[in-house]
Amino acid sequence: MDARAKAGVSIRSATKRYGSVVALDDVSLDIAPGEFVSLLGPSGSGKTTLLGILGGFVQPTSGAVWVGERDITYAPPHKRDIGIVFQNYALFPHMTVGENVAFPLRARHQPKAGWARKVSDALAMVELSGYESRGIGQLSGGQRQRVALARAMVFEPQLILMDEPLSALDKQLRETMQIELRRLHRKLEATIVYVTHDQREALTMSDRVAVLRNGRLIQIDTPERLYDRPCDAFVASFIGEATLLDVTRAGDDAVKLGSIVLRTAHPLPRGEKLLLAVQTEKLVIDGGHERPGVNRLVCCVTEVLYQGESLRVFATLADGTPISLRQPGSHDARQRIPEPGAEMTVLLDPQDTIVVPA
Repeated sequence: MDARAKAGVSIRSATKRYGSVVALDDVSLDIAPGEFVSLLGPSGSGKTTLLGILGGFVQPTSGAVWVGERDITYAPPHKRDIGIVFQNYALFPHMTVGENVAFPLRARHQPKAGWARKVSDALAMVELSGYESRGIGQLSGGQRQRVALARAMVFEPQLILMDEPLSALDKQLRETMQIELRRLHRKLEATIVYVTHDQREALTMSDRVAVLRNGRLIQIDTPERLYDRPCDAFVASFIGEATLLDVTRAGDDAVKLGSIVLRTAHPLPRGEKLLLAVQTEKLVIDGGHERPGVNRLVCCVTEVLYQGESLRVFATLADGTPISLRQPGSHDARQRIPEPGAEMTVLLDPQDTIVVPA
């Protein structure tokens, strides 16, 4: 793909109202050329509306959208130089793979003499060389997804939009395609905006993740910082598995959970009402090794659920506060988990002690 395909995106105070309903509320977002950004949020968060504004299918009530040096706020979809991969792929069943991939070239009236080479190059990019004459009905779900991606790339767009393109696939294929898409992105260096409601999918694939809620942009950050440093209780509970517990301030770098003082390696947020976000995999069963400075919580095991690759352990603290942790499903890890009713000590590193405003 050429330099045109690496344009950045600037969304400036985008707002969309439907009567009294605010679907998108003053969202500003800058995406670097070649960056993979996922829009993540629950149903009704505004992520699909924002993607529609980028694609030209939804006109904003106010605000502006720039791709590279072009203001495309009110440009029609076919004038935006944007490739789109829809949730259901939107492939034409009566056309061959090659005809499907060539369709954007035909729609843009590009010289027919160059179609074959561009189609061949796009299919090679998604590892489907030689599939030009096959029918869509002859393809697996993963292959159809790749054809849709090839069709989105064939005219070398400045930006590629993806609207939950893996949601119809089964779990194993979906995880395989996540890795494939990440690999393709590195190869293409294309600017991609990806909509998903799947937290793990967003964390796996993205350079940055934008979390939306009720039409507002709550936080945008790298997957690591989003997971380790959520800005509020919503992000902490939405990303991963976190139990939110009321705590009180006990100094500049500590909080009290009941009578237990917990140290944190991060600055405490402002405000009096604070929550401890206890992520299930950050709690470790005490193996008896000396670990100075680590927070210790004594609890009573109430239930252990076997979930294949991991075990979910439910427990209560001395005051009845429920917590849970996730341990590997290996034999060694299973041996360390006490029976329900037994006492155990779990460790929480200050780096993993995350406190957010309530």
